[in-house]
Amino acid sequence: MDKTELIQRYAAGDREFSAIDLSEAELEGVDLSGADLSGSSLDGANLRRANLSRANLSSADLNGADLFQADLSGADLSDAILDGATLEGAILDGATLNQADLKVANLIQADLSQASLQQADLSGANLEAADLSGADLAIADLQQANLNQAALEEANLSGANLENANLEGTLLEGGDSTLAT
Repeated sequence: MDKTELIQRYAAGDREFSAIDLSEAELEGVDLSGADLSGSSLDGANLRRANLSRANLSSADLNGADLFQADLSGADLSDAILDGATLEGAILDGATLNQADLKVANLIQADLSQASLQQADLSGANLEAADLSGADLAIADLQQANLNQAALEEANLSGANLENANLEGTLLEGGDSTLAT
């Protein structure tokens, strides 16, 4: 499936696009809110400023994708591969990213408030000035992550691996970090 067919089918009311291959696709600014893209290959895709709110991207391959300022609020990204993805300024509030692979992802100034990131791999990720307030990071791997100036108020960090993470200027008030390592 190519971009034109995807947009035409979406405009016609189709929301079922699971397991499609859109690797390296140019989808900047596209509106796919509520679409089912579970298990799809979007590695290296340009999804800058795309509207993927409430989309199902579970088990999708977004390796190296550009999601700069994309709206992923309420989206399901469980088990998704976002290794090396650009999510700078992305809106992920209320998103589900349980067991997602976000190794070395760029999440500078991303809004992850109230997001669920249980057992997510954020090792080496750049979360500078990200909003993680109220986020569930239980058992998440934040080893060597940059959390400089990140907001973690009311976040659940129980069992999270914070080894060698940069926590300079991080706001942790009210969060559960009792079991964080």
